[in-house]
Amino acid sequence: MTAFAAQIRAETYMTLRRGETLLLTVGIPVIFLAFFSTVHVVPTETAHPVTFFVPGILALAVMSTAMVSLGIATGFERGYGVLKRLGSTPLGRGRLIGAKIATILLVEIVQAAVLVPVGIGLGWHPAGTGGAGAAAGQALAIAMLATVAFGGIGLVMAGVLRAELNLAASNGLYLVLLLLGGMVVPLAKLPGWLAGVARVLPAAALSDGLHATLGSGSAVPVHAWVALAVWAVVAPLAAAVTFRWE
Repeated sequence: MTAFAAQIRAETYMTLRRGETLLLTVGIPVIFLAFFSTVHVVPTETAHPVTFFVPGILALAVMSTAMVSLGIATGFERGYGVLKRLGSTPLGRGRLIGAKIATILLVEIVQAAVLVPVGIGLGWHPAGTGGAGAAAGQALAIAMLATVAFGGIGLVMAGVLRAELNLAASNGLYLVLLLLGGMVVPLAKLPGWLAGVARVLPAAALSDGLHATLGSGSAVPVHAWVALAVWAVVAPLAAAVTFRWE
């Protein structure tokens, strides 16, 4: 078994051991989806709120898991000295980051496996250009790019900030991107200049992509592909360069 595969196995095992965290990671998005789809507190541009909130909550799940959960957990591992021993092994920063992001992808598969049936039960019907298969493929590609991007952002903070400061910074950034990401509040409700700024950020690019493929049934906007591709390259590279083992 290679060092990379062994680290993925170890990361998966540690994730499964944090059962309460995994429960929150899956349970909170389900609660949000059920609440916002049935209690009309946020105006949407779709005939049925669930059509807007299924893609939005899926996007929210990706962001919270890949950036916040991963970043905070890694920050405390680093603060407690857990990662210090890995610094002297052949694993290296790049493969550690890759293994952590790969594990997050597995968690997101579980999230999607729960959220999609719940959405269907609430009246959501998948839509997409070229049929459901094409929509699922585009949504998967968008989600994978976003996971790499958000994972990189979370690991940048985890690798340079003290654990307590990283905790505050991760939650603060999460709140900002939640408000500007078009996940629970449509971007059209924001002032024009602010919506323009938001669309270069990974949160809005992710929600735009998922709303297109799974909501309106249209093609993914080019700006969403470009923004996510750039963030998916820059953020992990920045994490690999700046990450400190202790």
